[in-house]
Amino acid sequence: QVQLVESGGGLVQPGGSLRLSCAASGSIFSIHTMGWYRQAPGKQRELVATITNGGITNYADSVKGRFTISRDNAKNTVYLQMDSLKPEDTAVYYCASRVLTMTPPRQSMYWGRGTQVTVSS
Repeated sequence: QVQLVESGGGLVQPGGSLRLSCAASGSIFSIHTMGWYRQAPGKQRELVATITNGGITNYADSVKGRFTISRDNAKNTVYLQMDSLKPEDTAVYYCASRVLTMTPPRQSMYWGRGTQVTVSS
């Protein structure tokens, strides 16, 4: 089994910054893609940003230039640096990873439980 644990959410004023972290643990052989998704009340879950194990990144248009995704492959950890936050960034942020496990040898998508980010004055 694989566990993803997020941290770093909270309440921040508009224009402020937060840094989210997500650490993967368990029977991991390798992780190809790690990413962040978010879900605001009454809305569908949407992609925020992804990063491959080679460092190729992809961002939603709404966060380009404000958010930065990075990862530490040695620690199986992905980060999301969020700057110039807006009230519309308020959501539960979920970490997701496409993991190749050792036992059994299988590639699957795993999700964290989410961390709340609230942008409000």
